[in-house]
Amino acid sequence: MKKGDILVCHLTDPEWTPLFKLASAVVADTGSALSHAAIVAREYNIPAVLGVGFATTKFKDGDIIQVDGNTGEVKGC
Repeated sequence: MKKGDILVCHLTDPEWTPLFKLASAVVADTGSALSHAAIVAREYNIPAVLGVGFATTKFKDGDIIQVDGNTGEVKGC
């Protein structure tokens, strides 16, 4: 993962925390407001959209996506 990439994953746990330093946003199949991904994303002040259920099947490495943490929307570009 490179600085500015969007972290797209099924879920996160504490071992994933170093990746949040690089991420410009997080999109996860699972999770909620109190999940690990949500808490760490808030600490790093990056948008997170969690519990989408399809992130890892719809988006592949290299895809360009748009993440809106305020509305919870994730769109392919």
